[in-house]
Amino acid sequence: MSSKIEMSALTQHWVHSHEEDSETEMVFRPANYKFPPSRGRSSFELKPDGLMTESGPGPTDRREQSEGKWRLDAQGNLVFYDDPGDQQRRVLKIASADRSRLVVKK
Repeated sequence: MSSKIEMSALTQHWVHSHEEDSETEMVFRPANYKFPPSRGRSSFELKPDGLMTESGPGPTDRREQSEGKWRLDAQGNLVFYDDPGDQQRRVLKIASADRSRLVVKK
């Protein structure tokens, strides 16, 4: 699937649009999308140089942020990993992606 995904579509700040989720998929929208009010949303920013920032509400409801790297693997998975050490942190299997909507399998 990675050959069908334009890297330029992925390199932006994505915010979880949990209202659009289904039983099998999670939906992310660009940060400038007009979201309805929510107590907190998880997000990640994918930068063109392979660096990424991930954030969301922590256990005390304060926003927590972490940094790392990202890549798109040969199977069309979005892989987040820690730097240094290149330890895999999270893998998101992309169902579809364009500049306005990113859908991943749960």
